[in-house]
Amino acid sequence: MISAYAIGMLILVAAIAYMIGSIPFSYIFSKTLKGEDIREKGSGNAGTTNALRSYGWGIGILTLVGDVLKGVVASLIGLWIGGDLGLYLASVCAVAGHNFSVFLKFKGGKGIACTTGVLLVIQPIPTVIIFGLCVLLVVRTKIMSIGSLIGLVASAVAAFFVSNGNIYWQLAVLIIAVMGIISHRENIVRLIKGTENKLNLSKKS
Repeated sequence: MISAYAIGMLILVAAIAYMIGSIPFSYIFSKTLKGEDIREKGSGNAGTTNALRSYGWGIGILTLVGDVLKGVVASLIGLWIGGDLGLYLASVCAVAGHNFSVFLKFKGGKGIACTTGVLLVIQPIPTVIIFGLCVLLVVRTKIMSIGSLIGLVASAVAAFFVSNGNIYWQLAVLIIAVMGIISHRENIVRLIKGTENKLNLSKKS
């Protein structure tokens, strides 16, 4: 039976992680460095892919690092306050914060960079391997969504093999993967139709 104190701590973890996840780095960098709102550029998505596509490697990498780090920080805070259960709850809430940012009227990105950050804490070795393979796949195909979707599915599958039967671990990664796949529903339609946008990997800032 979970005590009232433990429940209070988990509520605190969820709130902190959600707020950290909500920090819209793509919006911050586009506003401060370009004087533009990234939501009015490209796909209108406030995430790493649109930052890279709209502004090139400079802002794209800054956004990637910021979004990954907020996932790492939120997860570590969850672990520190609430133990393993706090880690899993914080990870889910951080990604939810990115996808539905309180600072952007509950809109945001697709959560892949933030997801990478939280998974680096939950299951670091599989995440590094999957991330590396997905980067190679994106470089090969120039289609970010393919790498993202395969990475999400692979991460969920990996959780069942490396979690030693920890249902909370498995459930957290599965929920995160499902959120990511749902956020890519339009990309999935375009992939099926063969009309998905490709990245210009040579684009500079």
